Amino acid sequence: MSTTITPIIMPKWGLSMSEGTVTAWLVEEGTSIEVGMPILEVETDKIANAVEAADPGLLRRRLAQPGETLPVKALLGVLAGPDVSDADIDAYVAAYVVPAAAEDEADATPAFSFAEVAGIRVRYARRGAGPGAPVLFLHGFGGDLDNWLFNLDAVAEDAEVIALDLPGHGQSDPRLPGTDLPALARFVLEFLERLGVERVHVVGHSMGGAIAAQMALQAPSRVGALALLGTAGLGEDIDQGYTEGFVAAASRRELKPVLEQLFANPELVSRQMVDDVLKYKRLDGVDALLAQLRLGLFGGGRQSALPVRSIDPQTHPLLLLWGREDRVIPASQATQAPAGAQVQVFESAGHMVMMEKAAEVNAALRQHLHG
Repeated sequence: MSTTITPIIMPKWGLSMSEGTVTAWLVEEGTSIEVGMPILEVETDKIANAVEAADPGLLRRRLAQPGETLPVKALLGVLAGPDVSDADIDAYVAAYVVPAAAEDEADATPAFSFAEVAGIRVRYARRGAGPGAPVLFLHGFGGDLDNWLFNLDAVAEDAEVIALDLPGHGQSDPRLPGTDLPALARFVLEFLERLGVERVHVVGHSMGGAIAAQMALQAPSRVGALALLGTAGLGEDIDQGYTEGFVAAASRRELKPVLEQLFANPELVSRQMVDDVLKYKRLDGVDALLAQLRLGLFGGGRQSALPVRSIDPQTHPLLLLWGREDRVIPASQATQAPAGAQVQVFESAGHMVMMEKAAEVNAALRQHLHG
């Protein structure tokens, strides 16, 4: 009867995550669990978030205790039908072994690599494998590839995934190839050439969505499907207070309320997240670089280029995902989508919809890119 028992395990959020701390259970034993239901909250060194159910079932056992720190894939709880006896569950729990890292990641490849493109050193991650075109992930203004920590592994189950820190972001060199979308798109295409990748599907967030659309316009044969989240490049509106505030913030006290604007649930902005962004912003030249990029793309509080409007979904299948409570780029802009585009708006989510609604976003991405 053990085949009817489904484990709830510590997820792996991001390429560098090795453990997480359980902060609270959100459901009681005996609760009927549906796919996507938040079950418990976990905090990592990057973010705190809810673990959502990957499978349906009856929550029969809560094993992990609040405050307990456990490795990735440790057993947190058990789902099983009412016909499964307590003795069978006890036996399952006793026999469960956390997969060793060496067994689970036999490739033992480094989490990140670096490449030099047009004289700029770029950090990137490359994971997974599949028969079709790789999936390229592009983050937004002031972000980095860790913005996709809930998404890369899920999409990598179907295809190779590539994510990079755009120039001037994350651990890439604090230099820009230009401050307009054509220059940024050209750089990303050169990056793909450097990796020997001819064609990609592209997932882009915010500024990264506008870059993805620009890539499709500049090199249509090298871009397949597009999935754009809270994307720039469709409507002119953008919250100037956010972009100016992000550039100007110089302390934890100033930065935290700015980052909270990204989420419907501001509690997701952990102290570690604030410290990581602040550490990045204190690198030499970063604030001046961000100021230049903001003026080039969002000067005067308006978006300077709208390439998403020119996308033909017949040529580049287009999926637009938005959080209903997006305060940076309002979800109302989805009404300006090109005819034939698919649009999904998620309730109780903000600009970082891929973090707040990870399970639903991942399902939508996998269906759009490989369905």
